[in-house]
Amino acid sequence: MNVHLYALSTCPYCRMTKRYLEEHDVSFELTEVDQLEGDERQQAVDDVKRLSGGTSFPVLVADEQVVVGFNKTRIGEILGF
Repeated sequence: MNVHLYALSTCPYCRMTKRYLEEHDVSFELTEVDQLEGDERQQAVDDVKRLSGGTSFPVLVADEQVVVGFNKTRIGEILGF
């Protein structure tokens, strides 16, 4: 399963989501949107808007399923733990 986390480096819920994934040994790609610049940053923001319908963080994408915010129950359901 491909897992991608869009986060902000200063967001506590983003850090909790990252930690939760690490605690469950989930391999994931991390994009800290606020650490990007220029076109790369704009592309990440556009991706978040397309995936979540807004600009709330974190946004977790597991294959075709999207979780906005730190929702342990939903993340566990999607990832099987």
